[in-house]
Amino acid sequence: MNGVELFLLGRTLMKIGEQAMPPAASGAPGSARSVLVVLGDLLSHPGTTVGEIAARTGLPQSQVSTAVARLEQAGSVETEPDPSDRRRRLVRPAAMPSARVAEVRATAIDDTLAAALTGADGVAPGPDTIREVTQALDLLARRLTPSVVARARDLASGGEHATPKATP
Repeated sequence: MNGVELFLLGRTLMKIGEQAMPPAASGAPGSARSVLVVLGDLLSHPGTTVGEIAARTGLPQSQVSTAVARLEQAGSVETEPDPSDRRRRLVRPAAMPSARVAEVRATAIDDTLAAALTGADGVAPGPDTIREVTQALDLLARRLTPSVVARARDLASGGEHATPKATP
């Protein structure tokens, strides 16, 4: 697999993930993708500002603000004034998961994977194939955490951790 194939696989997985998510009842503006990107960043960097999230994710600040507002309305994040600059707000994941977070976490992906893996001939994959793909995704999720991106970026730029250590 090369970098382009990896990138395209990532996009395909994102689209499958979006299809697996139960629809939000609010119908609020903004894409689910930007909300998930912002929430993922917040889990790695709690107590951060909208501007810092925008800088890390590459999303426009207005899109981050909209996503934070949606997450706050859903009870998924909390905001408070930044003690060093009262004009800014610090954003962090909510102490208790909201009903929406619980709903999303409880939603199985089997049906969505089956639909995605159904061949052009209309033949759906069997339970063994769904289990195999789910196990592969679980392995990738455990190995490719958000911190991996930072380490990979550091290695590519010759940063302080530029010599990768072999893992068993």
